[in-house]
Amino acid sequence: MKANLNKLSKQYLAALRKHLKPGVGTSLQPAIQLGRHAVALGLETLDLARIHAQTLTVLVLPDGSSTSRERMIKRAKAFFLEAIAPIENTHRAALEADVRVNQLNRTLRQRTVESSASTRHLKQGIVQRHASDQALKRSGKQHDKLLVESRRLREHLRHLTHEILSVQEDERHKISHQLHDEIAQTLLGINVRLLTLKNTAKANTKGLKKEIASTQRLVEQSIKTINRFAHEFSLRHET
Repeated sequence: MKANLNKLSKQYLAALRKHLKPGVGTSLQPAIQLGRHAVALGLETLDLARIHAQTLTVLVLPDGSSTSRERMIKRAKAFFLEAIAPIENTHRAALEADVRVNQLNRTLRQRTVESSASTRHLKQGIVQRHASDQALKRSGKQHDKLLVESRRLREHLRHLTHEILSVQEDERHKISHQLHDEIAQTLLGINVRLLTLKNTAKANTKGLKKEIASTQRLVEQSIKTINRFAHEFSLRHET
């Protein structure tokens, strides 16, 4: 590194001496090249300022008028400013890059916060969706279970209805047969009594009255029997 500095110092001295010679153009391209070389070596502005100061002590400025000396000092200053320009540009670029990096870091932190919030919301949404799916599955299973139970109860009700109707029909037939048998027997008894009355009427009046009363009792019994069966049938039908 020291060898590079010595080499750069010699180059700087030669370039500045040539730049300060009378009659030489004012091109500052050599200063720019020296500044770029300094940047390549990793030097800073202060390093190049030391080289410039050392160079001025070596250079012999003219002893002429103060105006001429002042002009050469200005030219040397312009050379130095042009030489450090690449370093300063590097500093500005570094500062700008640092600003951009800071901005990117702030943006990245903001995006990280937003991403974390989005991730939390997404996880909450997933949990809620999973809970909803589970609830829906449970609801679907419960619905299927209730549907099966409803069908089973409907079938059971249909079976009970059929049995009730069948029992009612059997009861009707039973009552009908029973009513038919009892009324038929009663009417048969009445018919027999009437035949008896017919024969008795030829014999005596007293026997006729007795048979008529007996026949009336049979008729009344038949009426009661019919009313009883009708009442029982009505109660059973209502039940």
